[in-house]
Amino acid sequence: MDIRTLHLFRHLSGSLHFARTSLACNITPSALTRVIQRLEAAVGEPLFVRDNRSVELTFAGLAFKKYAEDVIQRWDRLQGELSEDDVLSGELSLYCSVTAAYSILPDIITQYRKVHPRVQIKLETGDPAKALSRLVNRDVDAVIAALPEKMPKAVIFLKMVTSPLVFIMSRRFPNTIVYKNGAMDWEKTPMILAQAGLSRERMDLWFAKNQLVPRIYSRVAGHEAIIALVNLGCGMGLVPRLVLEKSPFSEEIGVLDAMPELLPYEIGLCTLQNNLTNPKVQALWTLAGQVRKIP
Repeated sequence: MDIRTLHLFRHLSGSLHFARTSLACNITPSALTRVIQRLEAAVGEPLFVRDNRSVELTFAGLAFKKYAEDVIQRWDRLQGELSEDDVLSGELSLYCSVTAAYSILPDIITQYRKVHPRVQIKLETGDPAKALSRLVNRDVDAVIAALPEKMPKAVIFLKMVTSPLVFIMSRRFPNTIVYKNGAMDWEKTPMILAQAGLSRERMDLWFAKNQLVPRIYSRVAGHEAIIALVNLGCGMGLVPRLVLEKSPFSEEIGVLDAMPELLPYEIGLCTLQNNLTNPKVQALWTLAGQVRKIP
């Protein structure tokens, strides 16, 4: 077995989903199946229990997962030790939202590339609500994410910025907001919410605490999509101020006054604790700590 096979097994053992692993690792599902079958033949035990609905690790699979983790970590350390003149090389994979890609990452990556020019940065952007699951599933080496109420086991967090959550409306369509007795009518004002994630959790908690049933116009993936729909007059929304400030629609969007004050977003760099044995990830973590925007 080679290191590529171990990486594929490790990813599949985290995702427990052949299609997801094949997509993330750029391999066809049939080829991935053959790799796992050859691996199971080499080990002499089934590593996964598979049916039409689910994939689970067997007892042998759990044991082999520890072995694969150990070998991959040793390989990464060896690559670092063998790097000529301590020059790092290889690939470093990151995941974050579009906003984080042009507001938080530039300072970090600019410095990183100056110090480690031979490292290839692989960046994927998407819904920030998926960031930590992408990390835990080992799709990527590190992510930019909001600090959740409960951090997944083995994930470490380096705070970069703090951003308050703000309620927003379209300046072009002020009549979208419906008022009752001088206050906003939550049951008649259409609202656009995140499909999942921290802002959605905090909004749902506030609604439950105040026994309100909002009028939900749409649930979307990503704060940028919320701003786009608000700008079209579809309803009001809730987003981190940082996202609004970096939006191309910022001049057309207003922040509503006298609204509930929800806990702010704490946004930072996240990775798995054992990823720090990888010299490329350790270098990123150290540099991010030096350039972060907070004391």
